[in-house]
Amino acid sequence: MPSIFAYCRVSTLDQNPTMQADAIKAKYPDAIIQEEKASATSRNGRPVLGIIMQAIREGDRLVVWKLDRLARNMLDLLQIVDELEAKGAALEILDQAIDTSTASGKAFLQMLGVFAEFETNLRRERQLAGIAKAKEAGKYKGRPESFDKAKVRAMLTEGMSHAAIAKRLGCSTKTIQRVKQDMS
Repeated sequence: MPSIFAYCRVSTLDQNPTMQADAIKAKYPDAIIQEEKASATSRNGRPVLGIIMQAIREGDRLVVWKLDRLARNMLDLLQIVDELEAKGAALEILDQAIDTSTASGKAFLQMLGVFAEFETNLRRERQLAGIAKAKEAGKYKGRPESFDKAKVRAMLTEGMSHAAIAKRLGCSTKTIQRVKQDMS
C-alpha cells in the first residue's frame, strides 16, 4: 500500500510546524509526518528531507503544506520532482492544490517555482540595497575587525609563518593570506 510522507519545515527554532502538520493530517490522517527546523534557500543542511527522499517508493506521495516549505529555488524544486518521478512517486502541495501526478499539476508547480525563486531574489536585492544605503549613511560598517591588520603586516614583514601568526592572533591562516594579498 502506498505511503504518504508529509514534510513540515520551519526556518527558526522558535517557530512551530504544528499548523502545517494539522493541515496535512486533516487530509491524510495516516500520513508519516516529519518535521525539520532549518533555513531553506537550498536543500543543503536539511537531513530530514534527505531521509524522506530516500524512503519514498513507487506509488508513494510527498505532501507539503506550501511550496516554500519544500524549495525556494527552481533547481531544487525540479530536482525533487525529478527524483520523485524517477521513483514513480508524486508531490502534492496542499495550499495551492498541486498534484504532480497530473500534467496540469506539473505545469502549475513549475510556474509557482519560478515565482518563488523570483521572490527570493527580490528579497535579496532589497536587503543588499538596504545595506548599501546604511553604509552610505554611516550606519552600517559591517562586522568589526577581530584583529589588527597592521600587526599582521608587521609579523609577515618579520618573516613569521602564516600558521604562527594565525595561532598567536587566534584566527585562520586564510585570514592571514587575505591580509597578505591586500599588501600586494
